[in-house]
Amino acid sequence: MSEEQTSTSTDSPAGGVATAPPREAEGGRGPRGAVTLRLIEEGGDIPSLDENKREPIDFEESFRVAKAGEVVAGTIVHVDREGVMVDVGAKSEGVIPPGEWSRGRGRGRGGGGGGGGSPTAPPEAGASVDVFVLGYDQEDDQLILSKKRADFEKAWLRVIDAYETQETISAVVTDRVKGGLVVDLGIRGFVPASHVGSGRLRNLEQFVGEDIPLKVIEVDRDRRKVVLSNRLATEEEREAQRKETLAALVEGQVRKGIVRRLTDYGAFVDLGGVDGLLHISEMAWTRIQHPSDVLKVNDEINVMILKLNLEKGRISLGLRQTLPDPWEEITEQFHPGDVVEGTVTRLVPFGAFVRVEQGVEGIVPNVELSRRRVVQPEEVVSEGQQIWVKVVEVRPDERRMTLSLRQAVEEGYGEPESGDDTVTIGDVLGDLVSEDDREEELEVQDEEEA
Repeated sequence: MSEEQTSTSTDSPAGGVATAPPREAEGGRGPRGAVTLRLIEEGGDIPSLDENKREPIDFEESFRVAKAGEVVAGTIVHVDREGVMVDVGAKSEGVIPPGEWSRGRGRGRGGGGGGGGSPTAPPEAGASVDVFVLGYDQEDDQLILSKKRADFEKAWLRVIDAYETQETISAVVTDRVKGGLVVDLGIRGFVPASHVGSGRLRNLEQFVGEDIPLKVIEVDRDRRKVVLSNRLATEEEREAQRKETLAALVEGQVRKGIVRRLTDYGAFVDLGGVDGLLHISEMAWTRIQHPSDVLKVNDEINVMILKLNLEKGRISLGLRQTLPDPWEEITEQFHPGDVVEGTVTRLVPFGAFVRVEQGVEGIVPNVELSRRRVVQPEEVVSEGQQIWVKVVEVRPDERRMTLSLRQAVEEGYGEPESGDDTVTIGDVLGDLVSEDDREEELEVQDEEEA
């Protein structure tokens, strides 16, 4: 716009703010404007202002800074319902239709923006904005600008740069389609199902609306094709996290972890990009039948690093070491002569283990199961039975407690609750065993248990 025209528009009779030149038709200046706006929406080629030519007109004679086909920085000088007037330098101005303003959603890890999205109010006068120069309207003496096309061009440049540098970018998933996901990068991007998550996920709908990390694996601008991978991006992030975690691990350290998988012999815990094995024997101070008795997948727990062998990729973990040790206060809970109720947890050749209060297990030797000679504990009790036992000896330093079913029954406590396996007083007091035999069996039991 010339200085004379600028002066005329500024000094309006109403003393108001300058307004954009009137339009010949809504949405553009005649047929040529309509075609221009349609091509902007579709990201098509820039139309020539000469109806009979396809080559862009050289506007260097008309303005020095902005050239057709360029994305340039401008400053908003006026906003009204007719559009947004932008100054792009060298006294060059142009108008952007109000419908072109939109809120971008695609973005890179370090920021950036993209086109597409729901319309929003344009910035106020004085704000900076990037615009694409479509051409020059000689009749109105002003540039033809597009913000949407500028966003479109910047989006392509960002995607191409990410492809060449293998930078991780991110975008919002807009739709679940056959074969994968559609993401908004300011341009349409496609993520094949085999490149979502681990590549074996079935419920891809869960990602719609989510912002996910991506690697660009294929770009074809001529065909407007962008293919991306979420799997490669997450694998790279996990590997970086894994190296950081391994460098920080120290034996004896307590760390947070997430249970990823349960097996019959333990659980695999994610410590942050690297998994460690929590063996079933290190899950509790008492014996458990299966890891699922105390843990479930996705539980967040504190574990201790028991042993590191990074050369073989093995990390041994402990859970019980982070829990209160019931044996530390065992002498305050149990005393020789106490009679308590417990549950038979397992049978061994030399006796039966019984879990009492606080989850502590004690051993009932075969000679303390009955006054008659017992060859196998199955002759008297079975796993899962509830029985009364008398505390014979407590040795917390050895984590051992000796119990007696025989003595509890002799003192008149209830008999075991288990139908056919019920132990009667007659059974217990049946075939008597001499004290010498009892002492000899206890010595043998001590050797076997050791």
